[in-house]
Amino acid sequence: MFSKLKEVESRYQELEKLLSDPTVVTRQNLYQKYAKEHADLRDLVDTYRDYEKTSERIEEGQQLLRGDDEELKEIVREELPELRNQLAELEERLKILLLPKDPNDDRNVFLEIRAGTGGDEAGLFVGDLFRMYARYAETRCWKVEVVSSTPSGGVGGFKEIIASIAGQGAFSQLKYESGVHRVQRVPITEAQGRIHTSAVTVAIMPEADEVEVTIDPNDLRIDVFHSSGHGGQSVNTTDSAVRITHLPTGLVVSCQDEKSQLKNKAKGMKVLRARLLDIMVKKQNEEISEARKSQVGSGDRSERIRTYNFPQGRVTDHRVGLTLYSLENILGGEIQEFVDALTAHYQAESLKQSTN
Repeated sequence: MFSKLKEVESRYQELEKLLSDPTVVTRQNLYQKYAKEHADLRDLVDTYRDYEKTSERIEEGQQLLRGDDEELKEIVREELPELRNQLAELEERLKILLLPKDPNDDRNVFLEIRAGTGGDEAGLFVGDLFRMYARYAETRCWKVEVVSSTPSGGVGGFKEIIASIAGQGAFSQLKYESGVHRVQRVPITEAQGRIHTSAVTVAIMPEADEVEVTIDPNDLRIDVFHSSGHGGQSVNTTDSAVRITHLPTGLVVSCQDEKSQLKNKAKGMKVLRARLLDIMVKKQNEEISEARKSQVGSGDRSERIRTYNFPQGRVTDHRVGLTLYSLENILGGEIQEFVDALTAHYQAESLKQSTN
């Protein structure tokens, strides 16, 4: 591990020289490439340097213990246990930082939220979860844009919402949100105050580049129709909505939020590419590691990753066993504690696999 770290530090120093080289500075594409590599290595190199400094302090302390100054030896004896703990923590941090990085971590994402079992209640919770993610995105200074939405019934809920979320590290922060989210609450229409359980599926897909996912136009069937979404009469007077069917896979994408047919088609193609990339990645993950799967599930109540219990004001993530009694704040976008806990959990799982 430490020979690898020395190589990384040497490369980091080399990049620092390259970034101050006038011939590199004038070539913007090359400069940006080196700047990104430098930024990607910074955390690892800083942690390694902290490890080296802490290790040196422990060695100096051990030398002082062999001396004659009793007062100084007493101070060292008090400091050494803490320094050793710091060294152990830094070593664990280094192991995590050396894990292979998910190539999709820096990508923008498509967020898909769909109502599962539970009727109108599930549809209402689709809207609740979308607002939760939109508010979280706002705290991260990410841009959220609704690509498509399908209302459900007359109670203000949604059968489905698809949105793009663009911003630094969007996929790395949201990738573990995929799965079934279960809600337990008393519906507005429930006269006897009984708690109902509903389910909503969330899918987080990295945005795909055109070069990564090549789509043959002959594999597509494109239908146009009147929009039925929000947007006023002007939306409904033309065939602006677009439905794209990918014939080899049977995937269907509908987009109707824009007044322009061309814009709806462009958005729909982006979603289709993301879904196809998601299928490719899942297939690879199934072949590589069970822990890296990213399944959404069918929307059944029993397949759940997280439960939102309104009567008790609690939210539980079943994968890490974390329960927080701050449901209102969480639905207001304060999900970072779950994000951090899940990231740490899956990093630990990856670490276990890498040492087996």
